[in-house]
Amino acid sequence: MNSQTQIILQQAIQAFQVGNLESADLMLKRVLQIDSKNLPALHILGLIKASQCHYKEAVDYLGRALRIHPNDASIHYNLAKVLSESGNDKDALINHKMTVALAPSNPEAWLNYGKSVSNLGYHDEALNCFNKALSLKPNFAEALLNKGAIFKELKKCEEALAFAEQALSINPNLVPAWAIKGVTLHELKRYDEAIAHYDKALSLKPDYHEAWANKGVTLHELKRYDEAIAHYDKALSLKPDYHEAWVNKGATLNELKRYDEAIAHYDKALSLKPDYHEAWANKGVTLHELKRYDEAIAHYDKALSLKSTYAESWAIKGVTLHELKRYDEAIAHYDKALSLKPDYHEAWANKGATLNELKRYDEAIAHYEKAQKLNPDVDWILGDLLHIKMKVCDWSSLDSYMENIAKKIKVNQKVIHPFNLLGLIDDAFLHKKCSEIYAQHKYPANPILGPIPKLTKRDKIRIAYFSPDFRNHPVSFLTSELFEIHDRKRFEVYAFSLQKASTGDEMNLRLRKVFDRFIDTENMLERDIAKLARELEIDIAIDLAGSTQYSKTKIFSHRAAPIQVNWLGYPGTIGTDFIDYIVADKTIIPDSHQHFYSEKVVHLPDTYIVDDSTRVASSRIFTREECKLPRNAFVFCCFNNDYKFNYQVLDSWSRILKQVRNSVLWVSENNEYFRTNLVTEFESRGLESSRIIFAKREELMADHLARYKLADLFLDTSPYNAHTTAVDSLKSGVPVLTLLGESFASRVASSLLNTIGLPELIKDTQETYEAMAIDLAKSPQKLASIKEKLVRNRLSSSLFDTKLFAKNLETAYIKMYERYQADLQPDYIVI
Repeated sequence: MNSQTQIILQQAIQAFQVGNLESADLMLKRVLQIDSKNLPALHILGLIKASQCHYKEAVDYLGRALRIHPNDASIHYNLAKVLSESGNDKDALINHKMTVALAPSNPEAWLNYGKSVSNLGYHDEALNCFNKALSLKPNFAEALLNKGAIFKELKKCEEALAFAEQALSINPNLVPAWAIKGVTLHELKRYDEAIAHYDKALSLKPDYHEAWANKGVTLHELKRYDEAIAHYDKALSLKPDYHEAWVNKGATLNELKRYDEAIAHYDKALSLKPDYHEAWANKGVTLHELKRYDEAIAHYDKALSLKSTYAESWAIKGVTLHELKRYDEAIAHYDKALSLKPDYHEAWANKGATLNELKRYDEAIAHYEKAQKLNPDVDWILGDLLHIKMKVCDWSSLDSYMENIAKKIKVNQKVIHPFNLLGLIDDAFLHKKCSEIYAQHKYPANPILGPIPKLTKRDKIRIAYFSPDFRNHPVSFLTSELFEIHDRKRFEVYAFSLQKASTGDEMNLRLRKVFDRFIDTENMLERDIAKLARELEIDIAIDLAGSTQYSKTKIFSHRAAPIQVNWLGYPGTIGTDFIDYIVADKTIIPDSHQHFYSEKVVHLPDTYIVDDSTRVASSRIFTREECKLPRNAFVFCCFNNDYKFNYQVLDSWSRILKQVRNSVLWVSENNEYFRTNLVTEFESRGLESSRIIFAKREELMADHLARYKLADLFLDTSPYNAHTTAVDSLKSGVPVLTLLGESFASRVASSLLNTIGLPELIKDTQETYEAMAIDLAKSPQKLASIKEKLVRNRLSSSLFDTKLFAKNLETAYIKMYERYQADLQPDYIVI
């Protein structure tokens, strides 16, 4: 090296040391023009480019330096560090290995080596590296911190916290240690403490972008979404190319249902890092919410092409396949997720939900139990598990389950779907509380569409029925004639179908003809359905589903109409302030119970249930022999759904059957597990299996009604009564014996019996219920007298007078509409 080159190099080094990188850069390049293999110039230029995040140039310069001096530990050290900082940890490994081979006593080299192998997921090797660094430098706070980070990744949070604390005891101002503690506390759901640690990190280093972003993630978990977004924005102002913050902000926007903005943020992250698998997967989740299922699947697949071991993407793809009813594929994807992450409780629960749809109830229960064991606090899982157990008559530990659920509801925990609670606890207060919790989480009021402009009063009121059940379903069995006979001089009648019926479904074909307009909305977003209802200027929107399967209560959270009504499909309150009225009667909701309902109560004069008077029994004559019923036995029946059965009901029925020796119980088969377990339950109560007869499903409703005539007395369940099945029984001439409860679902049969003039069949206690069942079975004349009364009243009472019901319901609609037009708030209405 000549003296002139040496002088320029010395000046460059001095400029580099005082931070004048631009001058150093120019002088070093002059050196290289003179001497292209000048080792110090190449090395320092590499360091300058690394400090400027020009990683490609840095790697080039350091690589050239290394070719000149392949055994220089410091060059290997710096090249490994640059490669790691640029995200190329895999390429950095060879240089890390050379560094520690050439300089085995350098604790910093072992630390950096450990960081790279940690980033690559080689946790054991990383721990070895950090332990080596600590053996060389016992008070090496950063090594302790990184060791703690490994334990956090391994879900050993207590160990992680201990190492972070140890690091802070050495250096209380070690900012990353405060941040790591915050992340670990977040994992432990100790969110307030996590925030305090992020704040400490930020007090020491206000421009620490990772702490701003991680605090945003914790605020997101606390549902403090606006604050979370503000923190992501701060992180992005400090580091605009921080792709993790773009994705996390997208996830928060997704929670706020701001789907288009969420997608824009995911796209920004992907523009910064096209191979960012989490961004592809998260964008897929938002596309799923937009019902763009094929696009969602394509995004999950892209994520998996980038990281085939990404368990979360396998699982969420399974959720989308479930939504498309591609259940076997969904299960295969859950299984893949679980093979990668056996403790993935969401995947266990989601697979349980799919198995439930396939009616593989025993497997579904096992999967829900596994999910709950892994995480007892998973939202709704306890209720989902218990509902399936009810469907198969598995009542083990039922009382403790119900006690636990009641406690959790009282402290606002997301423990059970409102519908699943109805068959467990007869408590209107808990039913309302449960509905409020569910509604606030699933469909809080959303003002995004703005207020509905008030329209001038018109001659015809536009009413719209919203239902997923415009098909062969109990709701449509009851309502079909009502839709046909609505007074078209006073009303325009619309149907918003929330789910497509099977091809050739007879009821669906019938209903498509009776509405003034029948609108299929299955693949529409709830917001867009509400918007369409507004565009059609619907005056009254009637929710026929409530909190039942396939319902879309979120439509009403956007205000589909100025008046919104809960009627028939769900026996209880929706628990929101955007449903204005609930249609009931004085038996269902007595005046003293009105405070258990968030809606204003509309009392119809008779019963809140309508029936299709054209729905009659077929002419088919069933024999006891073909239905497997003993020829001369007294036949108690109950064709209620499986989840309405419980051990108290079976205790009661067993006592009745033991007192009425020549009697049998005729029930719906429901499912194979129900049948097996129900027989076992009765046998454990001392009854022979031959006394339990199972009715197979009849394809035609008319045949099912004809078959009813073989029964003598319908025994109702409690706390969830017979509803449509009670209507069917009374229509067929079979009396219904019921126990009056304290909630909507437990008072329906009583409403029907009061309306048809048979209040003597309504009992207040279990003892009187059983006594009457036994008395009627042993006193043929008493039973005959009640049956004769039922036949007479069936022809004259209002229960089966569909035209009268339509007139009463229409009067209620008119009163609602007139109040609205008079600028009066919804209030109690009595017809």
